[in-house]
Amino acid sequence: MNAPAKPARPAPESRDGYRAFRTITTRWMDNDMYGHVNNVVYYSWFDTAVNAWLIEQGVLDTQNGQVIGLVVETQCLYFESLAFPQNIEAGIRVAHLGSSSVRYEVGLFAEGAPKTAARGHFVHVYVDRATQRPVPLPADLKRALEKLVCPN
Repeated sequence: MNAPAKPARPAPESRDGYRAFRTITTRWMDNDMYGHVNNVVYYSWFDTAVNAWLIEQGVLDTQNGQVIGLVVETQCLYFESLAFPQNIEAGIRVAHLGSSSVRYEVGLFAEGAPKTAARGHFVHVYVDRATQRPVPLPADLKRALEKLVCPN
């Protein structure tokens, strides 16, 4: 009996699959004892890239907004090490835009590199700040996110 074929390992992606970019500066403290950026920092970069973009678009008010995004799923795939003092370029796209949820995908590139050193995603479910119950995406947020939609 033959064993089932293993799925192909995901591969790095090119820049053209992303709709917006943000430069992130690494810090000395981002490196771990192995001399590269620790895995938990990548998730912080995902948050930084997406939330900075949302703030720049005027659709995220972290202090007074009635609607907030809660992370319900996240993943990161690593292809190459990154380390201080490199600059990182985070590519952002939206892979799925639902009625109350968004799947953001972020590619992390060493500055000037053509392929991702890492890539990942997270899903935000948008909820009412007070009740914590899902709500439809506000119209201005949905319009902004449509700029990032990238077909697979």
